Amino acid sequence: MKVKIISVGKLKEKYLKDGISEYVKRLSRFAQVELIELVDEKTPDNASEKENEQILSKEGQRILAKLSERDFVFAMAIEGKLISSEGLSETFERAMQQSSTLVFIIGGSLGLAPKVKKRANELISFGRITLPHQLMRLVLAEQIYRGFMIREGSPYHK
Repeated sequence: MKVKIISVGKLKEKYLKDGISEYVKRLSRFAQVELIELVDEKTPDNASEKENEQILSKEGQRILAKLSERDFVFAMAIEGKLISSEGLSETFERAMQQSSTLVFIIGGSLGLAPKVKKRANELISFGRITLPHQLMRLVLAEQIYRGFMIREGSPYHK
């Protein structure tokens, strides 16, 4: 089993890096984990809608280049399906029957390009709040770990 987390933008904060490293270490007993950071496009202040679309498109191309046809792709999107930790764990079960690689995508400050959302097998959301995409990486890593622990019947989830 392989888990990839693809994210747009560089993670700078040490406390977030440390937290993510801890969950990647914990996840390593279930899967080989790969973290992929992609360059984000600079967004000018007061960018036009067309400029935003171009930025999303460039970031989207970088994301899609990291995917294979056989990957089961989860795109984090605020408009995605609201999912509980238990629901995420159940979704893992179904996804693992289709693919040996689960890919989770976190977009940049503008979100994800429509073509990335279209490629995704699942659009998921952890709520209607907006989180900084750097913090979302930590939340996602913990939830992936929690999902695997639920599958195992571990008391971690309680």
